[in-house]
Amino acid sequence: MALGALLWVLLWGDLSWANVVSGAVLGALVAVAFPLPSLGTAATIRPGALVHLLGRFVTDLVLASFQVAWTAVRPSAPPRGGLVEVPLRTTSELFVATTASLSSLVPGTLVVDLDRAGPTLHVHVLDLTGSGGPGAVRDATLALEERLLRAFAPQAELVRAGLVDRVVHPHVPPSEEERR
Repeated sequence: MALGALLWVLLWGDLSWANVVSGAVLGALVAVAFPLPSLGTAATIRPGALVHLLGRFVTDLVLASFQVAWTAVRPSAPPRGGLVEVPLRTTSELFVATTASLSSLVPGTLVVDLDRAGPTLHVHVLDLTGSGGPGAVRDATLALEERLLRAFAPQAELVRAGLVDRVVHPHVPPSEEERR
């Protein structure tokens, strides 16, 4: 509702009581008429892993920015881009979408397709050779996914993704594949 009011005021470019109230009412109507679907995934915040995720992500942003800038101004041949297929370990829509978003925010990479059946990301890389080749891009994306899962995923999701051993955590119910 507050977001609807803010957007309405920004759209009209006039901060008045009438715009704020009408924006709040319109925002509430839109939220009721078009509710967002539930993602159905609980998140567990682990502060240490979150700091590691954020620190590494900022480092990746800065380094990639310099690499893209250098690629743009270097006098050698133009970079050869490429498309890398990255099969993810998690099946949670929340964590797949967040991994794709964080990957696309790093300069020089862009997720161009997401195959939900796998799930598999198709990542376009500006300079595939400068990025270390397809294996290095795949490893970097999977490392990002792992940092994200360790920062936010519930214990059951960590077990399903193979990041935590079931023997250590026997209270986690088995996945559908393990029950077969």
